[in-house]
Amino acid sequence: MKLLIVNNLSSGFRDGAIYDFVRAFARDGDEICMRCTNGCTDLADFLRDAEDFDAVVAAGGDGTVATAAHLLAETGIPLLPFPAGTANLLAMNLASPAEPHALAKLMRESLLMDFDIGEIELANGEHFGFTMIAGAGYDATIMQGAESTKKLLGPMAYFTSAFVNPLPQFSKITLDIDGEHVETQGVGVLVVNFSKLQFDISLIHENKPRDGVFDVVVMNTHDAVGLIPALLSCMLDRTGEFPARPGSLEVYRGSEVTVHADPPLAVQYDGEVTNTTTPFTARMLPEAARFVVSEECLKLYDEESAEPLLLD
Repeated sequence: MKLLIVNNLSSGFRDGAIYDFVRAFARDGDEICMRCTNGCTDLADFLRDAEDFDAVVAAGGDGTVATAAHLLAETGIPLLPFPAGTANLLAMNLASPAEPHALAKLMRESLLMDFDIGEIELANGEHFGFTMIAGAGYDATIMQGAESTKKLLGPMAYFTSAFVNPLPQFSKITLDIDGEHVETQGVGVLVVNFSKLQFDISLIHENKPRDGVFDVVVMNTHDAVGLIPALLSCMLDRTGEFPARPGSLEVYRGSEVTVHADPPLAVQYDGEVTNTTTPFTARMLPEAARFVVSEECLKLYDEESAEPLLLD
């Protein structure tokens, strides 16, 4: 098997798990190519010849995997998200293991499933891919505040950042969703593909990253305290009873959304702080990413559509 690994050295805790993966995966006749970056080298250069490999492994956080998935979009090249970041929410949503030997087995079995991904266009004209969530406002503030402590605190850095930012910017928000114009207000907007966050909390009732549309969530409150009832409702939803979301969360659906805010709100995608503000546009790329997945993932999202990959 011919495997290409793109390894983000600046992600997570740098525990060397990707090297354990290589040792566990390698067999006689395999060719494994690893290309490393500390964030300076463009992943597009690393993936220039991806079609010459049987599969790609993206080792890093959600931002690293999203970039690789966007660059490989609609090529049919299998991509294994290797969770080496801080939160690793995509791997959690895909029900993937975190242990390198289990991931090596997953890669060898090569069960595939196609998923939607999003593309975000920023105000400066730059384009990026995202698999989880793009957003503006309070979530971007939290991501920015967590940057300096992620390596020390891990996922708790986001909670610490939220605690020290109880009064996020409140703005008038305008949404254009598939031609429909919506005027609202709040502290942030989330454009959601995969919906599950840490601790199995889901922003919306159903996690449907293969339906060709986003869930657009407006945090319609004046401060962080106003989001507490919504957070409790999301936590209770883990029981499957689907409690109603309170009025502090407005939910819309669509395949293309443009967000304006007055005053402007900071923008992030999959935990990556952009250093830009609204407006931004998010577009859906239906089933454009082909991920290597677990059997549990097949059961979660539609087992019949999985494709076994035979490479040996």
